[in-house]
Amino acid sequence: MAQAFNLIVSGGTVVTAAGHDHADIAVRNGQIVEIGDLSHAEAAQKIDAHGLHVLPGVIDSQVHFREPGNEHKEDLATGTAAAALGGVTAVFEMPNTKPSTTNSSALADKIDRATGRAWTDFAFFVGATAENADTLGALETDPGCCGVKIFMGSSTGDLLVPDDETLERVLRNGTRRVAVHAEDEDRLIARHGVAEGGDVAQHQHWRDVETARLATERLIALVRETRRPAHVLHITTAEEIALLADRPSWMSVECTPQHLSLAAPDCYDRLGAFAQMNPPIRDSRHRDALWQGIGDGVVDIIGSDHAPHTAEEKALPYPQSPSGMPGVQTLLPKMLDHVNAGRLSLDRLVELISTAPARLYGARRKGGIKPGNDADLTLVDLKARRTITGDWLASKCGWSPFEGDQVTGWPIATIIRGNLVMQDDELIGTPSGAAVEF
Repeated sequence: MAQAFNLIVSGGTVVTAAGHDHADIAVRNGQIVEIGDLSHAEAAQKIDAHGLHVLPGVIDSQVHFREPGNEHKEDLATGTAAAALGGVTAVFEMPNTKPSTTNSSALADKIDRATGRAWTDFAFFVGATAENADTLGALETDPGCCGVKIFMGSSTGDLLVPDDETLERVLRNGTRRVAVHAEDEDRLIARHGVAEGGDVAQHQHWRDVETARLATERLIALVRETRRPAHVLHITTAEEIALLADRPSWMSVECTPQHLSLAAPDCYDRLGAFAQMNPPIRDSRHRDALWQGIGDGVVDIIGSDHAPHTAEEKALPYPQSPSGMPGVQTLLPKMLDHVNAGRLSLDRLVELISTAPARLYGARRKGGIKPGNDADLTLVDLKARRTITGDWLASKCGWSPFEGDQVTGWPIATIIRGNLVMQDDELIGTPSGAAVEF
């Protein structure tokens, strides 16, 4: 006899917009169809979630998986494996690969590469350039595209929109939310001498507060003028938080677990270039301001900015050492630890890593536990105490700045469109990720 449901997740504390309730979740054909007491219902598969919280699937809206071009650092298979092990159900991947994702064929190539190899659902940004600025309005509507990415300052790769004239052209060509790396390129060039001398602790002084503030101020002005929805990535400074508190309503803000968890000078003393990223880790004054921004509602999204490099590359003398660190697998454990430490509520965390990414980027059927949505569920044990260890990490780079950290709160299972993909730190089945629809 045919089963009523494909899957029932039973007995967990389900986190929805209405609150936290002990309930069962029924899934049919990859979508949530019923929430409530389903103790007498039948299903082809049942997952016992007693003692666990059932969250909407985590969306990491800023990852760099390095494929094509730098697969020795990471690829779409290993990056999404790390994501699934960390409780992430969907990833939005950045365009600074080799070649850069700046046209329809490059975007289609990434989707082809991910299909059959990705453990999570996926979408890809198209990179903005002076050459493609006038075609971005069409490119952003391609299947599997989550939006346009703008680099105002140079970072990993060769994508760059440094001047206001080109930036305005980009903003005026298209309607969807653009994601922006806001560092002022002219100031980076003028201050490059600060980075010379081999001391990675100078990274925060080369790419200083004013470099970030200037770019964010320029971006806010152009967003006001063009009225283009924009998302400013990885904010790092107290000064930017103050600016963005008065931002236009169609502008949104991200910060990362790294900038919320680490602080200079300790991180550079302990980790050296393994703490080097763009924009930099700064001192505790700025970290405290980011937390204030979360508390005040200035920050909309937390993304990992997963940007792996090999340990050998990181060991190069500064400034030859590359900027970036892995983070997709540790995003949820680190943030659950912050929840347990009282720095934010579980509901606020769900908004930052599930609800807001889906809403702001327009991801269909994602971001909430309700009938009709995809059955993307992240099951977590809020009381589990674990240590982040190297043998748990799936990223090709093989390291994490948080290795050795003890955390309270851990992802126990990852369910994507009704498929159990991870349980108890083990991947299950075969990769079945699909392109997110917008």
